[in-house]
Amino acid sequence: PPTTSYSNDLGDREPLAAIRDSIERLPALATRWTPRDFERPYAPGKWTARQVVVHLAQTELALGVRARMALATPNYSAQNFDQDAWLTRETRLSGKDGVAAFAAIARMNLAFFESLSAADRETAMSHPEYGSITVDWIIYTLAGHQIHHLEQLEALSIPNS
Repeated sequence: PPTTSYSNDLGDREPLAAIRDSIERLPALATRWTPRDFERPYAPGKWTARQVVVHLAQTELALGVRARMALATPNYSAQNFDQDAWLTRETRLSGKDGVAAFAAIARMNLAFFESLSAADRETAMSHPEYGSITVDWIIYTLAGHQIHHLEQLEALSIPNS
């Protein structure tokens, strides 16, 4: 498997199974959260639960597009995105809507990833920070990224979650 920034979070789990699990875990975790609960940071000086959820949805969107572009565009070069700058633009999306957006985009990505052949998953693209990466790298990154942030949200210990 490819090595990513989130390899330790994913461990030896199969990435598509981990994504399936995360798609179920986040809505179940946040089902009874109030708007006030979503505004709690997971640690002092860190993002709020709402911001983490929105970030998860944004990352699904960005990396899903990268994978699709790599498969549809010869010699595709991905662009960096500034996660903090993106997040500052999403001030009106509620936590509940962020959870729904994450779940919908992650389901869409999962269905897409499940349809790919081994050759598709080895399709390469260039990235300004990571160099040459593959669609498989994206899949492994997304799976570990979801787990990483779900652990932050679980640490909130919000009642009724």
